This record gives sequence, C-alpha cells and structure tokens, in this order.
Amino acid sequence: MMKLIADNLRITRPDIRRALQQLDPKPVQDLVKACEARGAWAIDVNTGHLGKQAGPGMRFFMEAVQAVTDLPLLIDTANPDAMAAGVKAAKNRIILNGFSLEPRKLEQILPLVREYDADIVGFLLYPDSRVPIDAPQRFEVAQDLMEAVESAGVAKERVIIDPVIPPLAWADGIVQAREVMKVIRTLPDLLGFPVKTIGGISNLGTNAPDRAARLAVELSYVAMLTSAGLDYALLDILNFDLVRAAKVSGILARENLFSWAMVP
Repeated sequence: MMKLIADNLRITRPDIRRALQQLDPKPVQDLVKACEARGAWAIDVNTGHLGKQAGPGMRFFMEAVQAVTDLPLLIDTANPDAMAAGVKAAKNRIILNGFSLEPRKLEQILPLVREYDADIVGFLLYPDSRVPIDAPQRFEVAQDLMEAVESAGVAKERVIIDPVIPPLAWADGIVQAREVMKVIRTLPDLLGFPVKTIGGISNLGTNAPDRAARLAVELSYVAMLTSAGLDYALLDILNFDLVRAAKVSGILARENLFSWAMVP
C-alpha cells in the first residue's frame, strides 16, 4: 500500500514561520499531532533554506516535532548545513529530502547518508537543476544518479527516486505528468532492483485558479500514481477527500479480495 507523507509542515505557512521567529513550538506540534491523527505514515519537515539560522532553526523544528510524534521524518531542505543539523538532532527514523546531480549536493549531502545510515530522496534533475522533458531523459538521469551514489559508497537501496511531478501550468505539464507515470512503472526493471519512488502531489496544482479545480486534478492523479506503483505520496494529509482517494485507489490497485468495510 502506498505510504502517505504529510507535506503540511512548511516554512511558507505564516503560522509556522512565526513559530520559528518566536521559538514557539506549539503551532508546529499542534499541526504535527493533527497530521498523525489523520493517518500520516511520516511527516515532511519542510524548513526551506533557513539561511544563517540553518543549525538553530532546524534543531528547533526537529525538537518540536519529535516531542509529539515517533513517526518517521523527512528532513526537507536544500541547505546542506540545515540537513546536517537535522540529522544530528534526529531521534526518529529519518529520510533526507533530498539530493540531485548538483555537484554541491553530491559532495555535501551524500556523505550524511553514509555516516548516519539513512535513506535519501533522489530527484531526477540535471546537474543545473533542469527537469528532464520525458521518460527517456529521466531514465538517463536515474542511471547517473545511481552511479554517483555507488561512487560515494552509499548503497543504492538507500535511494528513493523522485521523478519530479510537474505543475500542470507548465507548457508541457500534462505531457510530463504522463511521463512521470511511465518512469514509476519502468524504473525498477531499468535499474535492476525494486527501487522505491516518491512524488509530491501538490506540485501538480501549482498556480491552479481555485481550490476546487486543484482538488479535482489531485484526486484523479493520485489514483493514477497509485496504479502506476508509486510507493510514497507527499500530500495534504488534512484533506479528507484526497487521502480517501489515495487509500481507496491503493485498495483497488493491489488487493485481490474486496469488502466494502475496507473503504475508509
């Protein structure tokens, strides 16, 4: 069954940004407890870059979150210093989110995986952070990513591949969204082992004209991703309809015997 990861804890939320500024853990903890109550398998701790406050800021979030949950935590930052601070402060199981072929990330983030024996999300992006335009280009990047991982002394099984779900607002967004599903279906055979995959559902609706339109698209796409075999979905765990669609599509995609009692 696809595991659901709450992407609600974001530094871009005004209440969470204020919590950091005031070093007040309560808003963070209230949100995390609500996410756990709604069935999150893990919490994505999306702190952004954090700038000069990378160490203290990340420690604040990690301590606040771990005080109220034992769930796995995704340390979601592009700042290697913040990532290192999060790893050192971790008591729960962690997944580093994440790295790509960008040289700085290969040099500074991959060693943390080896040192702390953690899993890590690998984004299928070019070294200059461009998104590949189709499935064949994503496959090439995936192979380069795995070569870099093994060269760094990290077991390939530690990597969870993010094929990068595009915003539909992009000129080729709907085409790329279909290409992502091809990648999810084919990648394990291409790489020769059962690689896990992860996707951020909320990326799809970036700049949607209204919430209803965005939800309609996300409901359909999460079912398609489940059918394609996605292992981890980052989504708004507090949205009942979206979570229900993800769970029901998982039942239809993987269960052989059905009972109406299985429907949440």
